Amino acid sequence: MHQHVHMMAGPENDDGDTVVVTDVKPKTKRPPLYKVLLLNDDYTPMEFVVHVLERFFGLNHAQAFEIMLTVHKKGLAVVGVFSHEIAETKVAQVMDYARRHQHPLQCTMEKEE
Repeated sequence: MHQHVHMMAGPENDDGDTVVVTDVKPKTKRPPLYKVLLLNDDYTPMEFVVHVLERFFGLNHAQAFEIMLTVHKKGLAVVGVFSHEIAETKVAQVMDYARRHQHPLQCTMEKEE
């Protein structure tokens, strides 16, 4: 995200809303975010992947289908970016759910650079 260091408080921006200038603290370390990745395999049915995406990542069918195709074609896809705790939970949920259904679906997380 692009941010100007010196923000001049103009009376209005283009939308005609009053501009609120918030105090930006200098360089606060944000907690690192983690990408949750879904990996392709030759056994997990596409429908199952779509279902997992809808169920655990709150995607609608079209979004889930799109990501599933990306996983299928590219070998993996980022399904979301979360804080460490949430990413870890999602990975565990997906892996557990896949195992219970006897699918070898792999879900991993990696730190956002």
